Amino acid sequence: MAKASAPGKCILFGEHAVVYGHPAIALAIDQRMTMKVSPSKQWWLDGMPLNFERHPHIQTLKNRLWADGPPLSIEIHTEIPPGSGLGSSAALSVAAAAVLRSMRGRHTDSEGNWCEGWSSARENDVYNSSGENRSGEILITGKQSIDIDECAILAHAVEANAQGGRASPIDSSTCAHGGCILLSDKVEDEAKWLYSRTLNTPEKETKWEIHSLRLPASLENTWLVIGNTEVHSPTSIQVEKVAQSLQTNPEMKQIINAIGMVTRRGITALQEGNLNAIGNSMTENHILLRSLGVSCPELERLIAAALPTSYGAKLTGAGGGGCMIALTDEPKRTSEAIELAGGRTMITRLASMGLQGDKATDKPLWNPFEK
Repeated sequence: MAKASAPGKCILFGEHAVVYGHPAIALAIDQRMTMKVSPSKQWWLDGMPLNFERHPHIQTLKNRLWADGPPLSIEIHTEIPPGSGLGSSAALSVAAAAVLRSMRGRHTDSEGNWCEGWSSARENDVYNSSGENRSGEILITGKQSIDIDECAILAHAVEANAQGGRASPIDSSTCAHGGCILLSDKVEDEAKWLYSRTLNTPEKETKWEIHSLRLPASLENTWLVIGNTEVHSPTSIQVEKVAQSLQTNPEMKQIINAIGMVTRRGITALQEGNLNAIGNSMTENHILLRSLGVSCPELERLIAAALPTSYGAKLTGAGGGGCMIALTDEPKRTSEAIELAGGRTMITRLASMGLQGDKATDKPLWNPFEK
C-alpha cells in the first residue's frame, strides 16, 4: 500500500498570460489532496469500478508509469474543490505519480544514478527502460524512490494533454514543490532557479523557467481568503476561450502583455513584502482578466465584498467561475463578507508544504523489468 498527498494552489498573478510565456506567481495552499493505492483484483476508484475514460488524468499516468501493471484500488480524499481554479487536477496528478512510482520502485546503478524515470537534468524519458543490460542495477523502493521533479514533469504532461496542449507548468510545479513558485520567460536573479520546462503548444514552442521564491518574514501574519462561487468552470474551456479570442481579436494580445507587466510589479512587491503594492497588483490583474472575458457575475460579487477588508482581491485560476482570493490580515472579517455575498470560504497561509509521501510499501508491487 502507498499513500501520498499534494497541496492545491492559487495563482497570485499572471493566469492565462503564463500560457503565452509571461511570468506568473503561484502559492501552495493548506488544502490538500491525498491518494492511497493498494493491490486489487480489478481497478477501483473510491469503491466503484474505475472508468478510465471518465478519469483521463489517471489513465495518462497509468500509461506512463503502470502500463502493464496489476490492478489497483485507489482511494482519494480531497479538501480541494474540483473545477475551482485551485489545482485539483494537478494535485491529483502529482499525488498519483508519487504513489505509482513508490509502488513500482526505481532502478539505479551502483552509484545511485537513475536507470529509468523523468528528470529536468536530462531530456524526458531518456533512461534505459528497455529491460536490456540491467545487470548490476539496484532497485530502490518506497518513499526513497519518489522524486518531486519527476512528479512535477508527469503532472505537467497530464495537464497539457487535458488542456489541448496549452498548459503551463505552474500548477504542476506548485503542487509538487509547494511554497511560492515563480514562472518566467527568463532566469530571475533574485529567485532560486529550479529547472526549465518546454512545451510545443498549438501556437508555438513555449519555454518557462521555474523558480522557488522565498517570502519575506513580514508576510507571515498575512492570509489569503479563498471564496468559492461553486460555479464549475473547467480550465480547458477557459484556456481555449482565450486562445480563440486572441486569434479573432489580435489586439487582445495587449491585455496579455499588460498582465505580464502587472505580474512583474507584483513580483517586486512580493519580494519587498509591500502588502499595499501586492494588493494593488492583484486588483489590477483582475481588471485585466475581466477584460479578457474570463470573469463572471458571481466572481465580481465576491471580489467586491472582499475588497473593503483586504489589500486586494482577484479571481484565481482560469476563471469563468471557480474561486477568487483576497489578501488580508483580517481573515475572519474578510471571510464573513464573502460568505454574506454567497461564497463559501477557505483560509490559507501564503505558502504551504508540497508533495508528501506519507506511506509507501518497502516491496514493489510490480517490476516492469522482470521477465
